[in-house]
Amino acid sequence: MRQLTDSPLVRNGKSIILAHDHGLEHGPTAFDEVPERLDPRSVFELATHDAVTGFAVQKGLAETYYPSYEDDVNLLAKLNGTSGLWMGEPYSPQTCSVDYALELGADAVGYTVYPGTNREPEMFEEFRDVQEQAREHDVPVAMWSYPRGQALKEHRKPSVISYATRIALELGADIAKVKYPRSGRAMADAVAAAGDVNVVLSGGSKTDDYEFLSLVETAMNAGASGLAVGRNVWQRENPEQILDALEAVVFEEATADEALAE
Repeated sequence: MRQLTDSPLVRNGKSIILAHDHGLEHGPTAFDEVPERLDPRSVFELATHDAVTGFAVQKGLAETYYPSYEDDVNLLAKLNGTSGLWMGEPYSPQTCSVDYALELGADAVGYTVYPGTNREPEMFEEFRDVQEQAREHDVPVAMWSYPRGQALKEHRKPSVISYATRIALELGADIAKVKYPRSGRAMADAVAAAGDVNVVLSGGSKTDDYEFLSLVETAMNAGASGLAVGRNVWQRENPEQILDALEAVVFEEATADEALAE
């Protein structure tokens, strides 16, 4: 794996990655409660917040909007994705090459893998190509490691999430983004399974401020290296406020109560 000490995506070993690939993955309905965020510029503006160490978007958004923000935003180019219209076995085809991501100014690349699906072998091979091309350019690779598939009845089971982080280590990722395995102890086990890979928590669906920050606090206490979050930030009426609080919890070791009181 590549050491991340010199990567702009990491600050003192920790990261807050703002994700904005939901227009592809979930569609325009993801913005129904905050229609102003349907304009990508509004979320690019959020990515300039001091708390944000990286901004994960698909190539179309990077092509169109990143040139106006390249001095203030660290780009994590998402290299694959699928729409919410797809109804088959989970699979995320490649949509961008490493070389093109670097032309766009990417500081890192990200790739989703669905271990456990019928197309796992294909996705592992695709990730291999991306990881090896990224190594040639000394660019960090983040894996969205999301176990899925018809045979997998419980994709947040602690042993499954630990397997997900271990897969990221075994396949050469530098950052593993995973779902929360429902307890701090299970999160600690998932972090241990990842070895030296930075494990970041998936932000998930929007919850209230205290519930969300408490979850992040628990994950950080369990050894997580931060989080990759989208809806729990930009679906809020005051996203800057939650970013201030996340900065306190992730980088300053504040509790959820302390972060909300600031």
